[in-house]
Amino acid sequence: MKKLINTPDSVLSDALRGLAAAHPELRVDADARVVFRAAPKRAGRVALISGGGSGHEPLHAGFVGPGMLDAAACGEIFTSPTPDQVQAAIAGADTGAGVVQIVKNYTGDVMNFEMGAELAELESGTAVETVLVADDVAVEDSTHTAGRRGVGTTLFVEKIAGAAAEEGQDLASVADLARRVAAAGRSMGVALTSSTVPAAGKPTFDLPEGEIEVGIGIHGEPGRRREPLEPASAIAKLLVEPVLADLDFTGAPTIALLGGMGATPLIELYVMYGEVAALLEAAGVRVARRLVGNYVTSLDMAGCSLTLLRADDEMLRLWDAPVATPGLRWGE
Repeated sequence: MKKLINTPDSVLSDALRGLAAAHPELRVDADARVVFRAAPKRAGRVALISGGGSGHEPLHAGFVGPGMLDAAACGEIFTSPTPDQVQAAIAGADTGAGVVQIVKNYTGDVMNFEMGAELAELESGTAVETVLVADDVAVEDSTHTAGRRGVGTTLFVEKIAGAAAEEGQDLASVADLARRVAAAGRSMGVALTSSTVPAAGKPTFDLPEGEIEVGIGIHGEPGRRREPLEPASAIAKLLVEPVLADLDFTGAPTIALLGGMGATPLIELYVMYGEVAALLEAAGVRVARRLVGNYVTSLDMAGCSLTLLRADDEMLRLWDAPVATPGLRWGE
């Protein structure tokens, strides 16, 4: 294992220290391991929090800032944050208008965020709405989930609901919008290699040369099957076809994310997006917005994932709204 770390046990604390040094617009609570905006949004605005196991950067801490999240609870690598961390994120983000927490559908995340919300409500009476993201078409159930896993659509929920909260929509409206976005997204991923968790010191699963894993999750979970390595045009079909089979994306503007898993060069992601874009056009899908790059990753896994969002005019407007985070930035 070759990694730019000090020790396997100190990766998260060292990374949070580096995040704070690189981004003074963020405030890192090193004890609670929660990342906040250094300058909170004004009182009376709904707060948005998320989080999960680390190793998916820039998700989630890299999406804290104006236009997106108010706080992110950072668990150890591929390990859910504790209920106390979630409670700390809620308490530190709440401005008096309630909190929407965005949770990926992994068993530990769901349980700990629910417990954290209960603690916050008991402690301070904070109103908390929970929005679950379960967009991965590769599996219905896995060892980590009951139902589909939450993956790339999480970014869309955080951005669009974050913009709604920023402009002053109330708690019920922000939560309802976030649920509509979560329900309108679908994802599928492939891996060329496994990821290597520092504490384990070796790849999570063995993937022989000449094979790819189809339908992987973002915690290093194996996929639904293995296929021979083929040209990008053939791999693109493995991503596009199951997504389009699961939801009709025609007749509405679509936002597309072609995301790297952490170790795929950008030039290869552009090769893949060119193939994906051609398949979507041939299927009658109108891509109105797109992102290509590393946004929802799995440490050092090589591979990519496709996420499509069946959007509407409100979603597009809020997607285009200004955002200023380490991982996503545009507008004024």
